[in-house]
Amino acid sequence: MTQASPDTTMNGVPAAGNEFLTFTLGREEYGIDILKVQEIRGYDAVTGIANAPPFIKGVINLRGIIVPIVDMRIKFNLGKAEYDPFTVVIILNIAERVVGMVVDGVSDVITLSPEQVRAAPEFGAALDTRYILGLGTVDRRMIILVDIERLMTSRDMELVDAGPE
Repeated sequence: MTQASPDTTMNGVPAAGNEFLTFTLGREEYGIDILKVQEIRGYDAVTGIANAPPFIKGVINLRGIIVPIVDMRIKFNLGKAEYDPFTVVIILNIAERVVGMVVDGVSDVITLSPEQVRAAPEFGAALDTRYILGLGTVDRRMIILVDIERLMTSRDMELVDAGPE
């Protein structure tokens, strides 16, 4: 039997009243737990790191803290990343680390009730859904809810020493 975290139900779908910061990558809209967000800033140049995976753009110095910057468009295989004045970096506090993620734009903060969230569909081996909490609906919008902590601490991200996967 799976153990539920305090902010999820037993099937992993977010519980009532969870707030999500929504952002866009291409034509899709995603949501992450607002409690993981430290700040939102415009995209600035980053210092590249030799031999880093392609989705790690480099690092920035954020008030004395060296912060790795992950380009989510590259990580999710959504085509070439284009940086424009609307491109933003969401600074996250994940597993006692500060990490930045580049997204096309930030939409808003939404609160979802249990009726507005559906479990992530099963796609088999064709699509990795380990990091999807579920699908939220607000009016006619479909929002892919990402378990950002699980994604950022996973072994394939190479950001934290001991990841669950």
